[in-house]
Amino acid sequence: MTFFIFLLACAAAASTGILFKPGQWYESLVKPGFTPPNWVFPLAWTTIYLLLAWGGYRMTLIPGSQVVLALWAAQIALNTLWTPVFFGAHHLLAAMLILALLWLVAVAMVVMAVRLDVITGLIFFPYVAWLCVAAALNFSIWRNNR
Repeated sequence: MTFFIFLLACAAAASTGILFKPGQWYESLVKPGFTPPNWVFPLAWTTIYLLLAWGGYRMTLIPGSQVVLALWAAQIALNTLWTPVFFGAHHLLAAMLILALLWLVAVAMVVMAVRLDVITGLIFFPYVAWLCVAAALNFSIWRNNR
């Protein structure tokens, strides 16, 4: 049951992508050459959200994981906020600031998770890697489309 609560939180974050689609505005932006093809994004995020839910669930089974779980909650809130700011409001700099904070929270979550359970830390690691790609994209898009 607990896993499904984490999965529901991830689904709520993912739903912002349904509400705020990239659309024509995004297509018209100058994007860097390293921009992944459009089909990569839903595949990557589906995988990441499943891993986040699994890792969050695993943390509930580990004594002393309250701070990691608080960071998990903070990162999913920031994750949920980014899409409407970037795709909905088209505020590229504000989205970059949210993403920078999200990255910091996610890195802290991974570091603290690894200290409690290496496997869970590794489960969270692809998220931080993808956030690095997302941050580079967001920054390049902001820089090239002022």
